[in-house]
Amino acid sequence: MTEQDDRPRSGPGSGKTASHEIGQPLDALSVAEFDARIALLRDEIERLERARAAKAASLAAADAFFKK
Repeated sequence: MTEQDDRPRSGPGSGKTASHEIGQPLDALSVAEFDARIALLRDEIERLERARAAKAASLAAADAFFKK
């Protein structure tokens, strides 16, 4: 799996990478664009939480192994 495989997409199989820049102006966005970006950011938060949990488990396993 490549790094690009984990990136959120704007639609299923669309091949178009969606993006949101933190702090960008929001006044020109439509309600649908808000919904899409909120979904994008929620997916990204879930991906980050999974990666964090995997990293924590890996560190805990290494810690347990080397403390024996």
